[in-house]
Amino acid sequence: MSYNNIVENREYNMKICGVELKGSEAIVCLLSFKDGLFNLPECRVRKVEFNKRNSTGDIRYFQSTFSKLMADYSIDEVVIKERPLKGKFAGGALGFKMEAAIQLIDDLNVETMSPQVFKESIKRNPVVVPFAETGLKAFQEAAFTVAYAKHMNLQYPPPPVESVE
Repeated sequence: MSYNNIVENREYNMKICGVELKGSEAIVCLLSFKDGLFNLPECRVRKVEFNKRNSTGDIRYFQSTFSKLMADYSIDEVVIKERPLKGKFAGGALGFKMEAAIQLIDDLNVETMSPQVFKESIKRNPVVVPFAETGLKAFQEAAFTVAYAKHMNLQYPPPPVESVE
């Protein structure tokens, strides 16, 4: 199903995995949307850890583990919460390696979501359920909200940016 069909029909069944990269972990949250309802499918893990030894074998193992998790749950798309390259909240080198490993998984649609797009999406379409009622762990909140924001951007695309000429 193409992006245009999703937007035109506004009726779709899609599973998105939201990811927040923090330290040496990829924190995940699965969120599906079907028949106008959100669902939080059970998942065998809440985070995928990356061994800090930083060898090629460790990177491949992390990539393989993440890929298998996505295949097992038939994930349609992965959306990673983007981190700044520099400054107080900049991501670490390990996080960028994990991000690259996820992005390079064959046959997996992966996108990063900038803080600006994320904030605008949540502003236009606030989460209607208090996070505490989702049954997720507190550390999964960012992964959940980035998956939610992606679903909202597919259902209710942001207005086009007007160009100034």
